[in-house]
Amino acid sequence: SMEKRSLSIAGHRTSLALEAEFWSGLEAISVARQMPLAALIREIDETRDNPNLSSAIRTAVLAWYRDGARSRAQD
Repeated sequence: SMEKRSLSIAGHRTSLALEAEFWSGLEAISVARQMPLAALIREIDETRDNPNLSSAIRTAVLAWYRDGARSRAQD
C-alpha cells in the first residue's frame, strides 16, 4: 500500500506517495550515508533524469540494493 509523506525539498513543500518498502529503503540509504532523509531526496531530485520524482526515488532505491547485491556477490 502507498504511504504519503509531506516534506520540504529545496525550500518548497511537496508530498510523496511511495510504497512502505521504498520508504524503508530510503531510510536505510540515509542511515548508511549518514545524511538526513530530506537531503537524500533532494539529491535524487537534483540528479534525476526521470521527470517523475517518485519514479526516480524507486529507481535510486533499486540501484542501491542492486549495487549492494553485486558487491556481495563479488566477495
